[in-house]
Amino acid sequence: MRTPTDVSEVLERIVAAHLALVADLRSRDLDPGATTRLPGWSVGHLLTHLARNADSVVRRLDASAAGVVVSQYPGGAEGRAAEIEAGRHRSYPELVDDVEASGAAIAVSASRLSPDAWSFETQPVSGPPQSALTVLHRRLREVVLHHTDLDIGFTPAAWPPVVVDELLAEVLAGVAGRADRSALAGWLVDRGPAPVLAPWG
Repeated sequence: MRTPTDVSEVLERIVAAHLALVADLRSRDLDPGATTRLPGWSVGHLLTHLARNADSVVRRLDASAAGVVVSQYPGGAEGRAAEIEAGRHRSYPELVDDVEASGAAIAVSASRLSPDAWSFETQPVSGPPQSALTVLHRRLREVVLHHTDLDIGFTPAAWPPVVVDELLAEVLAGVAGRADRSALAGWLVDRGPAPVLAPWG
């Protein structure tokens, strides 16, 4: 069972990452139609996704507090895509306000969970069920990675060490399946160029 300290630590990291994102967004006047590092996704797509992902975290935490199994997004992957499409055309101030308000709701929702509820599992949009604490860890990753995806100067050098450690453990475990194995081995021992990697995740 996870301790209250585990929960408070990841919540503190989420709040810090969220505040950094919002401060960065409010210091700029981005075009919602501008491109991002994610192919096919504009700033409007990405900020809408961040807000609706926060809503999905609240949805799953509230369900965990009540002992009810829910899916991450109403309507599954199609519902997720429809929400992003519906919100992407809003003005930049509306998008940023949405990101800020939806992100702030996570800590409020988390405060309602008992210690036992943090092990309760709900269903992500893909993959196996996840505990409520795992949902928090994934939200931290979501904020950090998508802050980088905006391509506005936030780089991996600024990522929290816990996110770096989690990503390295997960990605390195599957990297051999994403590249030509001989090319990968040669690069790892400094005997050739870096291989082309298939998408992760």
